[in-house]
Parts: sequence; structure tokens; C-alpha cells
Amino acid sequence: MSENLLLLPAQKLAERLKKKELSSTELLDKTLENIAANNPQLNAIVSMDAEAARAQAAIADERLNKGEGGKLEGLIITIKDSIDVADMHTTSGAPTYKDRIAQRDAPAVARLRQEGAIVIGKTNVPIFTGDWQSFNSLFGTTNNPWDITRSPGGSSGGAAASVASGMSAFELGSDFAGSIRWPSHACGLFGHRPTYGLVSVRGHVPPPPGSTFEPEFSTIGPIARSAEDLRFILEIIQGPAALDGVRSHLKEPSFSSPKGLRVAVWADDPRIPTDSEVSNAVSLAADLLAKEGAQVDYHARPAFSVREELDTFSLFNHAIMAAGVPEEVRKRLAERSRSFTADDRSHRALQARGAQMDANTWGNLQERKQKFIRLWQSFFRNYDVLLCPPAPTPAIVHDQRASLHERCLTVNGQEVPYFDLLYWASFASLSGLPASVAPVTKNSIGLPLGVQIVSAQGHDLTTISVAAFIEKLGQGFVAPPTLL
Repeated sequence: MSENLLLLPAQKLAERLKKKELSSTELLDKTLENIAANNPQLNAIVSMDAEAARAQAAIADERLNKGEGGKLEGLIITIKDSIDVADMHTTSGAPTYKDRIAQRDAPAVARLRQEGAIVIGKTNVPIFTGDWQSFNSLFGTTNNPWDITRSPGGSSGGAAASVASGMSAFELGSDFAGSIRWPSHACGLFGHRPTYGLVSVRGHVPPPPGSTFEPEFSTIGPIARSAEDLRFILEIIQGPAALDGVRSHLKEPSFSSPKGLRVAVWADDPRIPTDSEVSNAVSLAADLLAKEGAQVDYHARPAFSVREELDTFSLFNHAIMAAGVPEEVRKRLAERSRSFTADDRSHRALQARGAQMDANTWGNLQERKQKFIRLWQSFFRNYDVLLCPPAPTPAIVHDQRASLHERCLTVNGQEVPYFDLLYWASFASLSGLPASVAPVTKNSIGLPLGVQIVSAQGHDLTTISVAAFIEKLGQGFVAPPTLL
């Protein structure tokens, strides 16, 4: 990997291709060599079509030689195995779909391919994307390139491992409850969960293949090695399912430097046990911005009950996840609700209530969601961004016990429930807010630590710009130590 070529940001690679300093065929050859060296230990890419990629690279080189081609012409990428790519396997890690070949591109993928991107393969996910680790019975376990005894996160764990190891110029991930943000944090990358509805999620599985509705809370967004790449990709993929439909105008930030930027900091909370080194990384990012003239408030909080917000999103999460399991499993979960008291807010109790949710309860939850949306709107009248942890911990050691309730996280030496991975993700997810993750530093054993940057609905370029400020202040992607 001369000059760490494959670890350059996607925009830098695209520039080299445009300048003919590198051909797409050469880039493909180097990528295949890298995949051969690193994928056996990482197991990030689970299906490939190198022959089709080679044919597409030859066509890209013809266009580039003529001074033609799109913004991504000749770039080699992978796509999460829950997002449809025409003529390639899309299994969502589920045995039910082990032989499924997608008939058409998801809209977000189609937009990438229209700009000349070449999809070489698909990356691993948990079954039906329903976990914060990426393993399944079809393809096995994906390892973190920073420490192969640990998970790269989920559900976009294969995507993050692929980008962090240079096997893909960038990736498309999906995010319901942190599935872009948590793997980006765990693998030392930049990631962006778009404002809900900005990018079509048509062609994502689940829901079942062929579904035409856009699932609530779900988003598709980029995972990359630079903040500018997040903008670069978001501007391409944003828009409705119809490729000729009216596309949103992304709002430019109201600032061009950190000076005067209004920053709220929520580095920890007694209701969300968080590793001290994760919280310190958030504070470090805030301190860096403050030194450049940002107005930083370390005590700002939105005017709502955190417990109510966490419970509301947890109930939504469990209801939606229960809807995707067999009827007998859902009934079994719902029956457990009788064994919990009304004031029991444990994850087991919330899961049981979610599984038995009726239309009236769902409607009440929707009203609560609208309340939180309004309160966030009010909060962001006084602040441009909120900095908070992407997750309670850095990358975790593989834990594949069958019941998620049996698993746990270790936070400051204490065990906390595995489902606490929902919590820091819930603020953006419940209210449809944009959220970017930027790498900040490493912890005492060398694992990457990031910061989550949240802003008002529609202000995606604001969070990405703040990620870029942090990057320019010396905090960005670095190569993981395990790469061969």
C-alpha cells in the first residue's frame, strides 16, 4: 500500500483518478491485494464480484481518459449486506435470504453508481441488522481492525471494518439505533446519520425485500475516513426513492470557523453510565473548539425528562424489532409483561411491553415523540450543535451469548446492560436529528474514541462541518495497527 494509497479519503482518491495519476484498474488491483491480505483476519467483506468490478473499472478508465465520468468515477467501494445492489447477494445476514440476489439497486446505491462508483462486494451485518455486533450463522464474525478480539460494532460493523482497513473507499451504512455511529466510533472513523427522510431507505432489508414504505427512524448514510467525505457522499445519495424526484437543498452552516460556534456539551449523565475515557474524549473535542473561539456550555441540557426520552425510544425500538420476529416469539415476549410491575423500566420489561403494543399505545408514543421534537427545536435555537458520546464504551470484546439480556458492557469497571447501547443513540434517532461521529483520541489501551455531534433537523452540514473542524485540529482517522 504505497503512500497508504488505500487509506486516503475518497475525495483524494477521486482526484488522483481524475488527474490520471492512478487508473481505476490499478486501484482495483491494489484493493484486491489488500482484501486478500486483510479480509481473512477481519471477515468484513462476505461476498464479492471481482470479475464484474474489473469490467466496470475498464469502462471507468475509458471515461476518465476522455475527461468524462462522474464524481466517483472509478472508486472501488463495498456496501452493507442489508442494502440492495443489483445482481449481488443481499442477505441481511439471514438464512432465509442466503440465496437472494437483488434485482435492482437501492436508490442510494443507484445514485452512487450513477456517479461512477464500482461496488466490489457486500459487508457483514448481524442477522436482520438487529444487534450491535456483526456476526451471523451465514458468514461468521467480523473483527475490529484495531483489535481482532473485539467487535467493530453493528449493525454496520462490516462496513466500518472495510473502510478502516482500506478495503473500500467509503461505505453506505444504515442507522436505526446507532448502527452507523457506534461502528464509526469503535473503528476510529467518520460517520453520519442523516436527518430522517433526507436519504431514501428503500431497498434496505429489513423490511422484507420489495417493501415500498420508508421505515420509521431508519436512515442510510456514509462511513468514511474524512469529514469532507461525509459531505461529498451525502450530497450524492440524498433524495427520495424516485431518482428523478425533487431533492432537498442541504442547508449550509451559518459559520465558517469555530469562532462563535455555539456548542453544548453533554459528556456524561447519571442515567446513562458512560466510560470515563469516552466522556473525556467528548470534553477534549469541546476544549479544542473552545480554544478556537467556540462558545462552549458544558452544562446545557434539553428541557425534558431524560428517563422519559430513553423509555420512549426503547419502547419504539422493541416494538419495531418484535414486529419482525415470528408470531410465536412475539407472543412469548408479550406474555412476560405480566411479570413486571408498572414502574419497572428494565430493558426486559420494556421489551415485553414493546412486543404487546397496541394501536392506542403506539399513538401515545407518537405524541411523546412529537413533544421531544419540539423541545429539541427549542434547544437548537440557542446552540448550533450538541457534543455527546456516540456510545457508553469503546469497542467491546466479542460477546455472542444468545440472549442480548445476558450480555453486558463494562463501564468504569462495572457491568451495565448491553441494551444501554441504545441510549446515547436515542436522542438523534427518536427525533430524526442529524448526527455525525468524528474520531478524537484513543483510550489507555489504544482503542479509538469518538464524539457524536448532533444538530437540528435539516442541519446535516452543520454537524459535518464541526466534525471537519475537529479533524483540522489534529483529530482524525489513523491506520489501525493490525493491518497487513
